[in-house]
Amino acid sequence: MTRRLMVAGNWKMNNTIEQSIKLAEAVKKETRDIHKVDIVVAPVFTAIKPVFDIVGDSSIQVAGQDVFWEESGAFTGEVSAQMLKDAGCKLVIIGHSERRQFFGETGATVNKKIIASLKAGLRPIVCVGETLAQREAGEAFSVLDRQIEEAFAGIALHDFEKVIIAYEPVWAIGTGKTASPSQADEAHAQIRGKIETLYGANAAQTARILYGGSVKASNAEELFGMANIDGGLIGGASLKTSEFTPIIKAAVNASA
Repeated sequence: MTRRLMVAGNWKMNNTIEQSIKLAEAVKKETRDIHKVDIVVAPVFTAIKPVFDIVGDSSIQVAGQDVFWEESGAFTGEVSAQMLKDAGCKLVIIGHSERRQFFGETGATVNKKIIASLKAGLRPIVCVGETLAQREAGEAFSVLDRQIEEAFAGIALHDFEKVIIAYEPVWAIGTGKTASPSQADEAHAQIRGKIETLYGANAAQTARILYGGSVKASNAEELFGMANIDGGLIGGASLKTSEFTPIIKAAVNASA
């Protein structure tokens, strides 16, 4: 089963509107001849529309970094799925470990955000992953199973098929540490096994699962070449085209 690779750049809380525009222009220029992989950028909320105005006529897609599950109302500081779509987003990152760690994200809120995003026509990139303590305690796979169960509770197969999953071992995010290709592939295989339990073998084989956690040009091609890894959710390295472009090209090479 051949799955199309994706490289998504999560810019996190970085870049003013002007800086975001310059970065988007550079990514667009550097990747204009790349068509074999899906390219996504996720700027801060204030820069989504300006970035979309730059890349909207290219193959680059724009994602939100988070979303709220209600369509509107007295929820100060929140942004709805329809608002993200209106600004140019086609995807949205949900359940990132930083949202879980710092902002109280839970399996239940991830589930509600997925449902709201699908209803609005956005494709969720759903993040799962274990902490270092959980891995060292031998709980990594049970944590992944639980997070998958919680995230997709009550979600039908036809909706699940629109979802992208990102495995991000918390201990490898922004630390410079990276799961070895075999460690990452093993975790991705575990996720596919859980998907098969919930949705069947075909869904497990067609689901796209990205790897996130200190991906860089030097390790990207080997990671993306693993059987169960379908690209990457890139953090810090996506903020410089000199680092992001080689990762995208590594995905092209891995998909050849």
